[in-house]
Amino acid sequence: LMATPDLRLIELLVCPLCKGKLVLLRDAEQRASALACAADRLAFPIRDGIPMMVEGEAKAYDPDNGSP
Repeated sequence: LMATPDLRLIELLVCPLCKGKLVLLRDAEQRASALACAADRLAFPIRDGIPMMVEGEAKAYDPDNGSP
């Protein structure tokens, strides 16, 4: 059983690099998959309901395309 992140808490998180707003990304099954920062063009993965808010874990993100 995969844990789901508490969306109220996710709204409090900011980008660890620029402190900017994050956008919740969902996978094809509508599960929370990452938190994305458009300013830094990075997406931080969510694993087992826990956001991995470390720069080394982030993947490139294209805010125009909407996917990491």
